[in-house]
Amino acid sequence: MGAKRVLVTGASGFIGRPLVHTLVRSGYAVRAATTRRAVLFPSSVDVMVVPDFNTNQIDWEPILRGINFVIHVAGYAHADSRRVDFDVFDRVNFRTTLELAHAAARASVEHFLYISSVRAQTGPAAAGIVREQDEARPTDSYGRSKLAAELGTRAAGAPFTIFRPVVVYGPHVKGNLKSVLRLASSPLPLPFAGFNSQRSVLGIDNLISAILFVLNKPGAVGEVYLVADAKPLTIREMISMMRKAQGRRPALFYVPPKLVRLGLELAYKTPIWERLANNLVVDTSKLQSLGWSPSSDTFKGFRSMISLENNEDLS
Repeated sequence: MGAKRVLVTGASGFIGRPLVHTLVRSGYAVRAATTRRAVLFPSSVDVMVVPDFNTNQIDWEPILRGINFVIHVAGYAHADSRRVDFDVFDRVNFRTTLELAHAAARASVEHFLYISSVRAQTGPAAAGIVREQDEARPTDSYGRSKLAAELGTRAAGAPFTIFRPVVVYGPHVKGNLKSVLRLASSPLPLPFAGFNSQRSVLGIDNLISAILFVLNKPGAVGEVYLVADAKPLTIREMISMMRKAQGRRPALFYVPPKLVRLGLELAYKTPIWERLANNLVVDTSKLQSLGWSPSSDTFKGFRSMISLENNEDLS
């Protein structure tokens, strides 16, 4: 019996590329669906260039031929979704997922793993600890499109698992954590010593280990899982860890958070305040009860991220 065949969408992206490499090392036969032509994958990978999701409807039937598992990573995210037309999120995140999930059902795929987002369940902050059984209340177009895609995945008929990862960090990090890394990399002392709100984060290695863990787990079928590192962090702890990984002191000082908020509001940066000063902590005990645990702690993940970023800057 040959290796299981896995289709990875978004294979050239921030999550997709290291996921493809890990799947190959783990003995899977990988088909990589990507909209980018000039991307290098291991020689064993079957690369299929697909049209842009925003402007084209894709014929998934030939792409799914012979596939056992689908890991649907592709999607559109934006740090401030208010600047993006809803139709983009609707087309890329919802309709493409719906079409792929139905095609996977017709192709009798054994397992369809959809990488959604915690934002399908909540806004950029939450007063209490977020759990899967909580009512889903997305607050923006991005989150609503992800929740709609989850509902479409459920109804399509293929055996499915849905992941709701929190913000992911790793080499080539994007979005809000890229902004935090820029702050940590600056030579200046920073006014965050008084910030005690906590946020869950997720190392890309931990996300990939969770993906591989559930692929062959019958108990994961039909379930939704929040995914995060073991412990949430304050912004103070994040910057301190990042600077420690750079061989530096934290260099944080106290400014009343209300004054920081005022400065950000005057600079029209209110969304940044929402992420710096408010909590977003998730409970991952549901996935851990299945037997998964994070493979790497957050400091090691930050150190690896920064090391690779610095090496590429020097090359």
